[in-house]
Amino acid sequence: MTDPQLPLTVVDAVIIPLADGSDWFRGWLSVDADGLIAGLGAGEPPAQPAGTRVLDAHGAFVAPGFVSAHSHLFTSGMRGMTPGEPLYGWVGEQSAFISGADADDIYWFTLHGCLDFLGNGVTSAYNFTDSRIVGRYDAATDTREIYDVRPEEYLFRQIDAARDAGLRTMNAIRLDSEFQPAEQAFEVFARAVEHLEANVPGPLNLGASVFGAVQWSATAQAAIDEVRAMDAHGIGNQAHFLETGEALDQQREKFRWYQEAGALRPGFLFGHFVHPDVFMSRVAAAAGAGMVWQPTSNGRLGSGVADIPRYRELGMPIGVGLDDQSCTDVSDPFQNVRIGVYTQRAVSEDAGVLMPREMLRMHTLGSAEALGVADRIGSLEVGKAADFLVVDPASPDTGPVWDVYAHYAFAMSLRNLKEVYVGGELVSRDGVSTHPLAADASRELHARVRAVAARAAERSTSRLAW
Repeated sequence: MTDPQLPLTVVDAVIIPLADGSDWFRGWLSVDADGLIAGLGAGEPPAQPAGTRVLDAHGAFVAPGFVSAHSHLFTSGMRGMTPGEPLYGWVGEQSAFISGADADDIYWFTLHGCLDFLGNGVTSAYNFTDSRIVGRYDAATDTREIYDVRPEEYLFRQIDAARDAGLRTMNAIRLDSEFQPAEQAFEVFARAVEHLEANVPGPLNLGASVFGAVQWSATAQAAIDEVRAMDAHGIGNQAHFLETGEALDQQREKFRWYQEAGALRPGFLFGHFVHPDVFMSRVAAAAGAGMVWQPTSNGRLGSGVADIPRYRELGMPIGVGLDDQSCTDVSDPFQNVRIGVYTQRAVSEDAGVLMPREMLRMHTLGSAEALGVADRIGSLEVGKAADFLVVDPASPDTGPVWDVYAHYAFAMSLRNLKEVYVGGELVSRDGVSTHPLAADASRELHARVRAVAARAAERSTSRLAW
């Protein structure tokens, strides 16, 4: 993707830019040799340079790739896990399984998850890398046990996998200063950021972020340490917070830790934020903090429904994420859009509370804005990355298009997703990855999941015996 390529022009497309102030139109879009959008407009394109590739969309929708602003990409082999558990039971089972993974396992798990996202039309993601800490958290008592700390390579290989997949990624790194000497934790964090900057090409690197973990922390020092990391590297923070109604008083008490540490600011995001009280919402919004909404996983885990209308009224930046394959099962952004709109309408008993274009914007440009990268991705605009989807309403036939935004949001699905482009290069066609490692990733995932499960069971037995 970093090498110059032949320019590309898409013609005869119903283009949905999702840029503010724009509307859909039938026309063309051109991509330059660097994989950036060079122009777009209605009707026929102007004369193109010699050698330009032409993609005839035959009237299909061409829209921005989805941006998942909250993702755990290593979970691609864990679908269907704990089908009836809420958050903490699900986390416990997931943590027990992944305790058996090593650096090579987590590489292939993450690579498979990234290719799955790309095949489903997600071209950029915020990825919570799995922690080096192996342990268990008990929400009922707010206690934690630590069994092991993995080598740094475990963290680095997740960054490498997203790079190798060709997915634009913001990598979130957990500080874990509670479980190792604080200065050592900061040094590991710094080395991870250095690895990211040195090894991921600029077009794919959406930056680093703090993996906010105060929800699982024992003291307010964790929030102070996270702010120190944010300031030292000039980066943001996304914290899983108030996702579930379990142990709610305990979770809400920890909001004050972030507030007193000075974490609440532009660039700080609350992941989920389903159960704040009115005070928390107002304080967070006034400070410029945002939130990222996961409608599908919140439904799957019975976590509740985020009060999106209130956050919009408060002016909070709102992104949308697919969370992970273990709690969305199918990482389908079209499904995420529908579940999001429909649950908001059901809860409010108002069919107009959230409209299709608004939801589509949140899952593209809105997510990019929340992550601070809207100058690069999230909409089809000149100078931005040429990350786009070709979605055909006629294959299979979905009937006449009465309203472009409603049809795209409500009637389109993965069966209509024909092609996915990143930087003007085809990465998936009809759900089949064009990546040279796609077959290897599938084979490695299936073999390694079994091996990791066996090792995890053995380690669990050893701990019980001990």
